[in-house]
Amino acid sequence: MKNQSVASNLDWTTVLIYGLLVFMGWLNIFSTSIPIEFTEFDFGDYYGKQLIFILLTIPVIIVVLTIDAKIYEKFSFVFYILGIVLLLGLFVFGKTVKGQTNWYGFGSFGFQPSEFVKTATSLLLAKYLSDSQVFLKNTNHQLLAFAIIGFPVLLILMQPDAGSAMIFFSLFLVLNREGLPEWYLWTGFLAIVLFFAALLIQPIYLIVLIVIIMILHYLRARRINRIPLAYLIVFVAATSFVLSVDFVFENVLEPHQKDRINVLFSDTVDLKNEGYNLNQSMIAIGSGGVIGKGFMEGTQTKGGFVPEQHTDYIFTTVGEEWGFIGCTVVILLFVTLLFRIIYLAERQKTKFSRVYGYCVASILFTHIFVNITMLIKLFPTIGVPLPFFSYGGSSLWAFTILLFVFLKLDANKVNEW
Repeated sequence: MKNQSVASNLDWTTVLIYGLLVFMGWLNIFSTSIPIEFTEFDFGDYYGKQLIFILLTIPVIIVVLTIDAKIYEKFSFVFYILGIVLLLGLFVFGKTVKGQTNWYGFGSFGFQPSEFVKTATSLLLAKYLSDSQVFLKNTNHQLLAFAIIGFPVLLILMQPDAGSAMIFFSLFLVLNREGLPEWYLWTGFLAIVLFFAALLIQPIYLIVLIVIIMILHYLRARRINRIPLAYLIVFVAATSFVLSVDFVFENVLEPHQKDRINVLFSDTVDLKNEGYNLNQSMIAIGSGGVIGKGFMEGTQTKGGFVPEQHTDYIFTTVGEEWGFIGCTVVILLFVTLLFRIIYLAERQKTKFSRVYGYCVASILFTHIFVNITMLIKLFPTIGVPLPFFSYGGSSLWAFTILLFVFLKLDANKVNEW
């Protein structure tokens, strides 16, 4: 059973789903970017460039699958440091696009290192957590895991690129899976809920609600768990947080970030300015009905009403031209891919491979969830691509590497003792 070929052990089900998503993504990019008077195939247009990017993924996949699986674990720290160096280099050699210095420019092509750092961070986190001496109940071990995730997040926030930085926090789901106390996740979740609630409800009413909930929790808790000091600390922390939300919103958030939140919760936003993108995306998706208008027949798409429709808003094309049925098929493909990755992760013989598999699933899930929900007014608009669908060489290659490194680890499990 030793040293069997990668091809014979590769999970072809996952490869097939990957191929379908990439192909469907290209069809939508073709539809959004092809001119009305189409005469000949243009490799200089978005659909032509994306086809080149897709073809170049073939040698990328071959290289990823050819490398010895143990290299990914043994040199995980090297990959991580290389990613950090690339992020630091942006402050000197980076190209500023729309106020964000998160690209290296090479002529007409760009390279976004933050996309690739997700793989490097996942590898190092998997390496660290696979150490038999690491226990996430230990505070020092927790802090080191947080540092592995937090360092690239800090550098990405300085670009500033809050959307890409947010994706890294999905790795806390992996930490929770590997033993991190659940109160960390609950604290983060409740902080998000309190932040948005404080924008919609007067602070005094929200504080009263917090008091009522804490009293009920105190009465329902077992006597041994009733620690007044702990309740007091939680109350002070929650109250302080609620009272600080207005200051943070008005003085810390950038104007475009405030606009995105206002668009989500307010019905009085200017649909010709800050509310334009979301309004047009919802019109496009809603106009598709059940079966859609047909391939290359979308009026919103052909009219160019939806900005960035070939990148972050690519799913609006699916909604308009393929309708509810098409959206369902695409979402089911993504869900199947995620469950397949989780299934494979649980079958791994090494903790390193299992943890890395969960990192892959968490990152892909967050990208998919945020990208789709932001288009239907369920999440603030954040510039993150839809995996394997959105236009761009950096995102396509980064997601391909992220996925196929795991497939290489999975194919190699027959050679593990």
